[in-house]
Amino acid sequence: MSEAKADPKRVLLIISGGIAAYKSLELIRLLRRQGVGVRCVMTKAAEQFVTPLSVSALSEDKVYTDLFSLTDEAEMGHIQLSRSADLLVVAPATADILARMANGNANDIATTVLLATDKPVMAAPAMNVRMWTHAATRANIATLQQRGVEMIGPVEGDMACGEFGFGRMSEPAEIAAAVMARLDTPGTQKAAQTGPLAGRSAIVTSGPTHEPIDPVRYIANRSSGRQGHAIAEALARAGAQVTLVAGPTRLADPVGVETVHVETAQQMLDACLAALPADIAVCAAAVADWRVSGKAEQKLKKDSGALPTLTLAENPDILATLSRQGPTRPRLVVGFAAETEAVLEHAIAKRKRKGCDWILANDVSEGTGTFGGDNNRIHFIDQNGHDDWPESTKAEVAQNLARKIAEHFAKDSS
Repeated sequence: MSEAKADPKRVLLIISGGIAAYKSLELIRLLRRQGVGVRCVMTKAAEQFVTPLSVSALSEDKVYTDLFSLTDEAEMGHIQLSRSADLLVVAPATADILARMANGNANDIATTVLLATDKPVMAAPAMNVRMWTHAATRANIATLQQRGVEMIGPVEGDMACGEFGFGRMSEPAEIAAAVMARLDTPGTQKAAQTGPLAGRSAIVTSGPTHEPIDPVRYIANRSSGRQGHAIAEALARAGAQVTLVAGPTRLADPVGVETVHVETAQQMLDACLAALPADIAVCAAAVADWRVSGKAEQKLKKDSGALPTLTLAENPDILATLSRQGPTRPRLVVGFAAETEAVLEHAIAKRKRKGCDWILANDVSEGTGTFGGDNNRIHFIDQNGHDDWPESTKAEVAQNLARKIAEHFAKDSS
């Protein structure tokens, strides 16, 4: 007698009225491809950006837009609608709907189902950078997070208004990955150990490091952490138990991942060593090569009459340290090489110098948009040579890497 198939996971997607609403169409498509049932609620403002017909065609379900529709209430009341899904996702989550959620408003169908639900809620904020940094929005976000609402992004980038900064909605692939990870992790449990990396443990580093000059200033770089966070999430979705060691970023902690927050390179190394032993280490962080030797205990004053002299000291080499042979060396160590010229040549030399197994090289020179951007172009390098991956989103790069790691361990154990 064959086993009955498990019921498919169901998501109630709430689309609010922002220019990023067009991304909701791709999000629906990605979730449906994963076998997730998607039912949609749209605000009146959302209908100014995408049509209910388009949303219905992609979700293959009715779209709910009116709180006072007698037909809808007879077929499925808003209370039942709010509880019929495994997860509620608000994407895009405008400043307006986040404010109404924080205040417990129920003045349309979107906020009513959010107030009536007893299921987990995720939100992908999308708004102008000034709205995102406004004290009211920050307070609303803090309130919602205290209530258990999980934030996906936002990220830094160009906006429809012509400005640049944080507030841009995460890409659909990143939101879909976060949703799939959340669906696999009911409550606060970690990712279900059913994927190709089940039983494996991984350490992933991500983001920049901040090396203090004085209590106010620091040395840093332009890394957003988006690639490292995506890799941590992809490995967790593949079944690995993941520890993410994250430098200072504005990204939400990935779902199903244990995240350790650090500031400096030394703190990042200490956290990595504390997470050993591990099967996999992926060093995606852009670690500062140098720190100030003997940081000032008080703020350096510009009116002191003399320019300060900064003496630099070399930071610990996290990739080389994890790559050293020994009983605690991960079975697979993967590094990144962020280069601005002679990318392939420098990366090949770096792999040999550091002693890691694989290197993923990318061009971060000005104009590429790699640092802080949505896309990445990878040169994959191992002991057998190199392979040029086509330009793709950072979420897709992460998925490709997770798949390659799974294949490596499958081949290793056969």
